[in-house]
Amino acid sequence: MEETEALTRYKLFINGEWVDASGSETDEVLNPSTDELIGTIQNGDTSDANKAIQAAHVAQKSWAKFPPIERANRLRAFVAEIKKNKGRLTELLVREQGKLLRVAQMEVDVSCTFIEYACEWARSMDGDIVKSDNPNEHIWIHKNPRGVVVAITAWNFPLALACRKIGPALVAGNTIVVKPTSETPLATLELAELAIKAGIPNGVLNIVTGTGSVMGDALVRHPLTRMVTMTGSTPAGQAIIRATADNMAHVQLELGGKAPFIVFPDADLDLAADAALSSRFDNCGQVCTCNERLYLHESIYESFMEKFLPKVQALKVGDPMDSASDMGPKVNAKEVANMEHLVKTSLEEGAKIAHGGKRPEGLEFEKGNWFEPTILTDVTQDMTIVHEESFGPILPVIKFKSFEEVVTYANDCEYGLAAMVCTKDMKTILRLNNELEFGEIYINRGHGEQHQGFHNGYKMSGTGGEDGKYGFEQYLEKKTFYVNFDS
Repeated sequence: MEETEALTRYKLFINGEWVDASGSETDEVLNPSTDELIGTIQNGDTSDANKAIQAAHVAQKSWAKFPPIERANRLRAFVAEIKKNKGRLTELLVREQGKLLRVAQMEVDVSCTFIEYACEWARSMDGDIVKSDNPNEHIWIHKNPRGVVVAITAWNFPLALACRKIGPALVAGNTIVVKPTSETPLATLELAELAIKAGIPNGVLNIVTGTGSVMGDALVRHPLTRMVTMTGSTPAGQAIIRATADNMAHVQLELGGKAPFIVFPDADLDLAADAALSSRFDNCGQVCTCNERLYLHESIYESFMEKFLPKVQALKVGDPMDSASDMGPKVNAKEVANMEHLVKTSLEEGAKIAHGGKRPEGLEFEKGNWFEPTILTDVTQDMTIVHEESFGPILPVIKFKSFEEVVTYANDCEYGLAAMVCTKDMKTILRLNNELEFGEIYINRGHGEQHQGFHNGYKMSGTGGEDGKYGFEQYLEKKTFYVNFDS
């Protein structure tokens, strides 16, 4: 890592050292608010991927012999270093991803609590003793680390997603190679120095950069890779599944989403309006569990929109470092172009713009990747915007007439990550439990999972899952002993 007054040039972090990539190809990291160059990264290739995996493989043998509580203690020291550097990490997150300052501060905090929660499992990796059908025999089921874990992260919450995977992987006794996305790699790369200070042994945590098609592909295909955990797009997840066919690595994926937000006639409309607002426009709509489709019962449509639209109109788009801002920029120009395409397509298909729909006006928005919070009305279920993930600040609003109709609408989607519902009726809630095809459902509140839950998707939204005891067990595999003591 080489740092100047305004620019940091990062190398690859392998086996406890910063090393140059084998080739000369680099990528630039730009500030989404200003288009300013804020850092450069090196693009590693297949040989660099091999070095990282080999280092992790060698280190894993000794790391797995540490008592779990000692592994947790090293990670708690790691968390302490992250907390000491919260200011720098927060600033990097704002500058590389464009998220609001307060959201970046929250991300650093959550990164710490992801690891702290994982550390709680150090004394809880319980196996089983099962009765055998044979006399004088026990069946022992042990839980062991998988080995080398490859973690590939998305650009929307880069630090939190990395720590969400680092914590359980390392507490369980695995070693890890993290490949952050090229759009927002800087805060994640900063973890390398903090790991050294915390006493994480060389090779236990490796961080490499490069394209998904070269570095990512080489990492997941490597014969020593025993698990791949990835957060990102559905096409990228499908490519990973195909790439791991030869090495039969365990694959855990959190992919795309198109969450419905359903408001029934008996809902608390003030609560629903606030939850729908935050669940759509948090982090400029760049959250996998965001409210992507708002379904309103026809009997409360007008009264809800009277409460909701003024809240959207009051959102202030601006400098993410300004505490008065409610929404920052999109991560890059390609994302803005997709927003413009989705709005254009929606209008051609018959939708109307109730608010927003374009890049905001003003000198402060001439550079960077800005887009207004946008509400589309007169939307029908067959429109493109109802089915294609926007991952941005566009919200289509659709009327529904009955429970059966809205469940059909909600499930009419290739994704199945999250859904949100506002109702006071327990019978409705229980029916939704049986009928909604989503892995994570929020009742009478907005999105936002907790560490002790289980964050998993149905259908094209992924496989495996993160968080809680079920997420932690993704990083362990079972070994069964049949112990006969008759002789």
